[in-house]
Amino acid sequence: MHDLPPEARPREKLLARGPGALSDAELLALVLRTGIKGKSVLQMADELLRLPNSAGAPAGFDGISGLLHATADDLKRVKGLGPAKRAELLAVLELARRALAQQLQQGPVFANPLAVQHYVQLQLAARPHEVFAVLFLDAQHRLLMLEELFRGTLTQTSVYPREVVLRALHHRCAAVVLAHNHPSGSVQPSPADEALTRTLKAALALVDVRVLDHVIVAPGASVSMAELGLV
Repeated sequence: MHDLPPEARPREKLLARGPGALSDAELLALVLRTGIKGKSVLQMADELLRLPNSAGAPAGFDGISGLLHATADDLKRVKGLGPAKRAELLAVLELARRALAQQLQQGPVFANPLAVQHYVQLQLAARPHEVFAVLFLDAQHRLLMLEELFRGTLTQTSVYPREVVLRALHHRCAAVVLAHNHPSGSVQPSPADEALTRTLKAALALVDVRVLDHVIVAPGASVSMAELGLV
């Protein structure tokens, strides 16, 4: 980056014009800091963000969202990402998760419904298998805890209402947001999703716990079943 004029260097550009003035690749280059032999840090960052099937490019992460959902093993396969760079990228992801969790802990989750979807995306969207989770909320609808309760194909028989009720009682919560991912990439609620939501609403109502929403996520997409009138 030393070959660039000062005003075009990501660090100087950010300090002079703010982070919004930088492209995704420039922001990522600041995290990576250095490139590898024969490849500048900006080139490396750009390749990491390219679509996996870009002509002549190595497998990438389909944009910044895909990179944020990458696992430690995913990053380990990328040439030039040593332990220090991998640790820094994973730290950025964890900071994003914690920042969103803090927002949800400090105020009602529906004061910022998009934050709920973004938080669930960061937690679940990149999983290769379906994961069912529950956000347990207090009487002011602030986040108490997110717990992953079940894995595998999502059906009424693989998600046990009794276990969800027991965890709700354990947290002494007043309400919950249900959440799961669709590894297929489509976030359209299935008939099984709708049936499961009805079953859990009925079971939790017996212990005075409200189901506020059921959020479905995939990389780069999310949907609120409450917004669709399905909760």
